[in-house]
Amino acid sequence: MRQFFVFIKCELAQTYDVAAALVDQVEEARQVHSISGSFDLLAHFSVDADADIGRFVNRKVQTIPGIKDTQTILCFNAFTRDQGLGEG
Repeated sequence: MRQFFVFIKCELAQTYDVAAALVDQVEEARQVHSISGSFDLLAHFSVDADADIGRFVNRKVQTIPGIKDTQTILCFNAFTRDQGLGEG
């Protein structure tokens, strides 16, 4: 599995609707947090090792109504017991 995070900027007054859509419609979404700063949400995703992350974000995340902008953060190493694989 590959892990990555996406910072999401929402249209005004759309943050909660976008968060709900991510949780309800995107199976690969592991966590969605509201945050402060330049972005409104931080979403954690887990996809198959051979998945095209750019295409995933383009087709499954950026198409959700109310999303204005995104910034994707790729993960290299996870310093957790499961090495970020989401197992156990």
